[in-house]
Amino acid sequence: MALRYRGYPTAKQQEVLGRHCADARAVWNAALEQLNWWRPGRTSSPGHAERNRQLAEARHELAWLAEGSSSVQQQALRDFQQALRNWWAGTHRKPQWRKRGQDEGFCVRDVRVRKLNRRWAELTVPKAGPVCFRLSRPLPNRKLGMARVTLDGKSRWHISFPAAQPAVERERTGAIVGIDRGIASTLASSDGRTTRAPVMRARERRRIERLQQRLARQRIASHRRERTKRRIAAVHQTVRDRRKNWIEIQTTRLVHDHDVLAVEDLRVRNMVRRPAPKADPDRAGAFLPNGARAKAGLNRSILQQGWSLWLRRLKDKAEASGVEVVEVPPAHTSDGCRMCGHQAAENRESQAVFRCQRCGHSGHADLEAANSILARAVSLRLAPTPGQGASTPRRAASVRRPRSGRSGNFRAGTRDRGVSPSGNPTAVSRGRTSTKGGPR
Repeated sequence: MALRYRGYPTAKQQEVLGRHCADARAVWNAALEQLNWWRPGRTSSPGHAERNRQLAEARHELAWLAEGSSSVQQQALRDFQQALRNWWAGTHRKPQWRKRGQDEGFCVRDVRVRKLNRRWAELTVPKAGPVCFRLSRPLPNRKLGMARVTLDGKSRWHISFPAAQPAVERERTGAIVGIDRGIASTLASSDGRTTRAPVMRARERRRIERLQQRLARQRIASHRRERTKRRIAAVHQTVRDRRKNWIEIQTTRLVHDHDVLAVEDLRVRNMVRRPAPKADPDRAGAFLPNGARAKAGLNRSILQQGWSLWLRRLKDKAEASGVEVVEVPPAHTSDGCRMCGHQAAENRESQAVFRCQRCGHSGHADLEAANSILARAVSLRLAPTPGQGASTPRRAASVRRPRSGRSGNFRAGTRDRGVSPSGNPTAVSRGRTSTKGGPR
């Protein structure tokens, strides 16, 4: 949890902040390339202390790296080490590449914040000086030991400070509700409510189409093309902000009104995977239609609903407010009858109509799924604990800690390449980082 504020750096400060983002990205990718360099039989990779020592040596040898802030680059290594700990603990995925224009940001340690008035304050950033930001909410009531500066899209800078999730002011109601996530209705609750997340409006879609047509005609790397890309990003930012605001409103309402929330344990990342190609047995090298175009449209609709962000914010607020969140298996919640237990695909006549083929029970499909989720959550909460006559629940899949034997040279950022006996790299990486000309 962090409190984020809109930053307003000057034109010169934006250049410095962009340079800090590039340095942090280059250091992170070099450390990740060391991690990916390891193969069975190779020596162990450097640890956190060794990576810092290599960074100090690289700053002496590389002028473009020495021009940057050492504190920003060292903090990038600390972030990478924490990402490794999270991966080994099984709470996060393996660290991924940071891409230009997508993962722009860096950390500032030993934060110095000066409040100018009730609306404005400034943060001291290395080599950039005081950067103003808007006090849209009070600062955290704790010591500000760290701040993260990020670039959202093409032009919006934000400054974030770590803070605990505030509890939702509420009274215990004893209410329990089941929530089904869908596409036509983003949220359908067992109490009969259906809501839909805001999507891109028709006027915004027409504007995106016109801008994309203009972008296709413009010369690559031209100033006008960059201006058009910023305008496209601004439209997407507006839609994303509208969806985030909707998620905050809905999660706060659910936590305020209920003591127990039942949701499906969906694997959204698996649901939006592209379909596997189908080889044509009659023609070598040819493939059969696999519905990729229709699946792409379905994936786009799923991602527009913000299911994962909604669940994460719901859990954060529920934990801070003492509300229980029960995740149930999602199998057959949409085609199973909660009255007689009959499960068949024919029960779901259409997207909105449910009619059991055995007992004849009918209703709105999304609301019936929400009631099925609620019934499963109640049965899980009332089930006896292990050791009281119930069978032991299925053990979660274990996460094995990866081997520590990995090798690589930080200055080279090598992957699948050797290092000469003198310690100098034999080749530079594939465009991730460069030892000449600064970060890419």
